[in-house]
Amino acid sequence: MSPPAPAPDELRLIEAARSGDLEAFNELVRRYQDRLYHVAYRIMGDHDSAADAMQEALIAAFRGIRGFRGGSFLAWLTRIVTNACYDELRRRRRRPQSSLEALFVVDQGPEAEMLLPPVEGPEFYAERQELADWIHRAIQSLPEDQRVVLVLSDIEGYSYEEIAEILRVPLGTVKSRLSRARARVRDFLLAHRELLPGTIRPS
Repeated sequence: MSPPAPAPDELRLIEAARSGDLEAFNELVRRYQDRLYHVAYRIMGDHDSAADAMQEALIAAFRGIRGFRGGSFLAWLTRIVTNACYDELRRRRRRPQSSLEALFVVDQGPEAEMLLPPVEGPEFYAERQELADWIHRAIQSLPEDQRVVLVLSDIEGYSYEEIAEILRVPLGTVKSRLSRARARVRDFLLAHRELLPGTIRPS
């Protein structure tokens, strides 16, 4: 399945940016910057590294926009952000992260919504925050290739086909990496089962 083509107004901005119009490029970025930053943050694990990766990615995107060949502009930007994260992780040699801010909101998606009571009290909120910390640790423990696929699929909601396009890998590779990533996250949480919130422990 091919990524959707840009809308006419987006095409106009892309063409202007390809001609060197920085304001047109900035307008494009403003449309997607929150989602792109979330990708960077969830891959990198802390805000400073995510901001650094985003800055490098956007500079690279502006310099390389003439190489955009159509399709989803968001997917093209996401690929550049993902590559910048890979580069930053390699530079850091994956040193341990200090930030454990919640990156996973358990009330995202229909399955997770079922976990929420009609009115969330402070005790349940504290458990959600604790679970978010453990999921953050689990994701950060993954190998880079698995972490990226898990973030793009299970957190950002990209389809297998879109992820294959973003990462430029075969569809089967996306599926196998995602399967391994999910298994490793589950194993990580099971290994720390006794420390997880009592109401949401994996079985």
